[in-house]
Amino acid sequence: MTINWFPGHMNKARRELAASLARIDVVIEVLDARLPRSSRNPMLAELRKETPSIRLLNKSDLADPEVTAQWLEALSRDEGASALDISATENSDIRRLPGLCKTLAPHRGGVGKTVRCMVVGIPNVGKSTLINTLLGRRIAKVGDQPAVTRRQQQFHLDGGVSLCDSPGVLWPKLADQEGAYRLAASGAIRETAFEMQDVALFAARFLAQRYPEPLAQRYKLDTIPSKGPEILEALGRKRGFLKRGGIVDAERAAATLLRELRSAAIGRISFETPDDFPPPEADEAD
Repeated sequence: MTINWFPGHMNKARRELAASLARIDVVIEVLDARLPRSSRNPMLAELRKETPSIRLLNKSDLADPEVTAQWLEALSRDEGASALDISATENSDIRRLPGLCKTLAPHRGGVGKTVRCMVVGIPNVGKSTLINTLLGRRIAKVGDQPAVTRRQQQFHLDGGVSLCDSPGVLWPKLADQEGAYRLAASGAIRETAFEMQDVALFAARFLAQRYPEPLAQRYKLDTIPSKGPEILEALGRKRGFLKRGGIVDAERAAATLLRELRSAAIGRISFETPDDFPPPEADEAD
């Protein structure tokens, strides 16, 4: 199946983003630490032009720490960009953010000059949670479903930093279906946009290839089957998800795998590494 989800309100958000970036000093790009490349909006690099950028790898408590370290190095190589790994609900993780914003916009220093920052990111990546943690109170609306934020909001922090939040932006067509499946498996796309079993099969194959030990330990598997359907079958039998006649309830097995993958019950999992994306020059040389 093809995963393709682009609610109409996001078209408007994209236009607002382009207009607003002209008045911004620092772009705070919130990414999912488990899939930093797939959770980036491909339009942002072009729209922000030379505006300094901070890449926040949020949900780092759910991601493989070794892989996150690789991403921090890779994402900090771009000129005018820096990267931090955070959990948006932890004050200690984001305490450095206002000071870093000021460092990246020294021309805005001084009395009466506010460093204007915009928080951007795809749906369900943690933008609103980040803002609420920075403010120390619940202002921005938060939800466990993608695309809860509906309109642009602006907030002021102590110390001369302002934050502008914008609705989540997801590209119109998820042309990279591998990335689309990663997003769906992570919970960034509404479940009405894809078949749960289809995405769970993708997740099962991925875990069997890259995280076989945590997969086997979580579901008490002596051996890991080589195919996705067989993995879900084994999971369902271990958990007792059986229907009449001893048939495994595949929907229930799929839902369990995705839920426990997203919550890190299986372990701290990263869906992609920098090595999964060779630089353009490598492609040209082949």
